Amino acid sequence: MKKNNEKRNIYSIEVLGIMLGLLWIAPFYLMIVNAFKTKRDIFSGVLGLPEEWITENFVEAFLDLEFLQSLFNSVMITVLSVAVIIIFSAMAGYALQRNKSKLSGIMFFVFVAAMLIPFQSVMIPLIALFGQADMLNAGGLIFMYLGFGCSLSIFLYHGAMTGVSKSMDEAAIIDGANRFQLFWFIIFPLLKPISVTVGILNVIWIWNDYLLPSLVLNESNATIPLKMFYFFGQYTKQWHLALAGLTIAIIPVIIGYFFAQKQIIQGVSEGAVK
Repeated sequence: MKKNNEKRNIYSIEVLGIMLGLLWIAPFYLMIVNAFKTKRDIFSGVLGLPEEWITENFVEAFLDLEFLQSLFNSVMITVLSVAVIIIFSAMAGYALQRNKSKLSGIMFFVFVAAMLIPFQSVMIPLIALFGQADMLNAGGLIFMYLGFGCSLSIFLYHGAMTGVSKSMDEAAIIDGANRFQLFWFIIFPLLKPISVTVGILNVIWIWNDYLLPSLVLNESNATIPLKMFYFFGQYTKQWHLALAGLTIAIIPVIIGYFFAQKQIIQGVSEGAVK
């Protein structure tokens, strides 16, 4: 009787998992299938497969989206932003955890408290300040991402540093290493799992961010989400082109995850264990 109940529970969980999987994949099916249709075919049957697979939609969307330029802008801003977040957050987390003082405690509390402040509350003064400093460009955007991304990142690095014994610092200093060598050649490699986690969290956020780039960047150096906004505004009623552009926009994310999935899964699992 007990075995039958266990089998029923497993069967129910499997069915529920399949249903949730189908529910999750349904929007992607609709997007990809309708991207190959004409405008008339979409309105005549959204769920069905196209009678004729139209590839010209992707060519037109690729050109109008200025995809290569938008992709370059997104990759450059994301990579540089994540790199500076990891570098500065790792150093700050290490310094705040190793230096036990009232000042370091207050500074850590300020960083943690900053995670509770919504961007919308500082949006207008921030843009006004950077506008006066003539920093409403890609460089200014990266600097903003550093400010908004370092709070959570410092919190994660600070927690990870509690698992690194302080005796390693003392042994390295006795062997003649300075503080720079101690951190970058001994401590930082041990933080690889949490660095991967920090990188994943910030890549997802920065790559998909629309609001901040819309306030800082113009159309000539727009990222993919911002360019998609302009693109959808242009093709509001031409869903075959809009869906083709959206399909093209998600391809870099899929390719990036395909090549980095081993490191992503390993980093997340090791970070969770620690």
